Amino acid sequence: MDLGVTERVKPLIEAVRRMIEEDIAPLDAEYHAEVGKAFGGGRFALTERQLEILTTLKAKARERGLWNFWLTDSEKGYGLSTVEYAYLAEEMGKVRLAAEIFNCSAPDTGNMEVFERYGSPAHKEKWLKPLLEGEIRSAYLMTEPDVASSDATNISMSAVKDGDHWVLNGEKWWASGAGDPRCKVYIVMTCSDPDAEKHARHSMFVVPADTPGIEVLRPMEVFGHDDAPHGHMHIRFTDVRVAEEDLILGRGRGFEVAQGRLGPGRIHHCMRAIGQAERALEMLCKRALTRTAFKRPLADLGANHDIIANARMEIEMARLLCLKAAWMMDTQGVRAAQPWISKIKVVAPLMATKVVDEAMQIHGGAGISQDYPLASMWTNLRTLRFADGPDAVHRRQIARAELRKYTNEKR
Repeated sequence: MDLGVTERVKPLIEAVRRMIEEDIAPLDAEYHAEVGKAFGGGRFALTERQLEILTTLKAKARERGLWNFWLTDSEKGYGLSTVEYAYLAEEMGKVRLAAEIFNCSAPDTGNMEVFERYGSPAHKEKWLKPLLEGEIRSAYLMTEPDVASSDATNISMSAVKDGDHWVLNGEKWWASGAGDPRCKVYIVMTCSDPDAEKHARHSMFVVPADTPGIEVLRPMEVFGHDDAPHGHMHIRFTDVRVAEEDLILGRGRGFEVAQGRLGPGRIHHCMRAIGQAERALEMLCKRALTRTAFKRPLADLGANHDIIANARMEIEMARLLCLKAAWMMDTQGVRAAQPWISKIKVVAPLMATKVVDEAMQIHGGAGISQDYPLASMWTNLRTLRFADGPDAVHRRQIARAELRKYTNEKR
């Protein structure tokens, strides 16, 4: 099991790290400080300065050949393995804006996976091509407000066949990215056959964001923040008509599409979480060495040596688990990797949230203020414990896989 940095990816890691440190990080705070300043556009409009930052940085990334790293097993990408990409995603996790600059941000990467793996030639031309070019954004609509969406078989948005169209009715929320004015297309999970076997009830559709009958009700707030201009929107579909050719893969195959999408996406989230933990630990150590209290450096007070040591050990353990999950995906496929993906999906956000929390603590009041990225990092990581499946669901899957070793009973 080779989990190390390959010669192929080593120069890419250095190039990505350098660009993040020298070009992206210095503009990250300015970009997010611009939120709400667009004249007449509200908080979910991009200002001229935000567009300038994005355009300039993306152009630099493309000129340097640092683009679409996530696209494994495809001639359109670098051909990196998931293990190789893990090291790049970790670097991108350290700065909020970084993933988008390299066209490696969620939910677009997952949606591009869907178009690449399951999309028709028309889908690839109309949607995949501009997404790969970074010209538009997208959203993935699965979770619903009126059912426990942690059990995806509960998804209830109705899709009813009407001639050569499907008619969609229902509500979705936590549609991440749907607030961005560049979001042009949704991938939507629906219930098309409510009386079928539970994993054959659902179908996935491509839906242009400007289709008549779609109403954005509100942005959902995360710990009191609307995450503009990205946003996590609550959306209502009323008699939304979708053409038959926009059904992905086939009727009743929504779960198949979802699993193909969510496997890589969950690993990508965890890779970036490890990057955030690394950045938080760096900030913690620098603060501990440069601030004094009671005539001593903070590093020498209380249990701070233990806190720092534990953080380093837990980051290393989580990274190894993440790399093993990536290796399983590379060598044995998404289905065989699922228990390992569930393990890292629980471990990485928990670990990173803990490290960020310790970094906030050592920064005192400043740690929870807008002057440092730690509070934003913490809220993102705490939210990640819900995204792509809550902890409890993943633990259930891990336990069932473990119990199957000792019983003939199907669980």
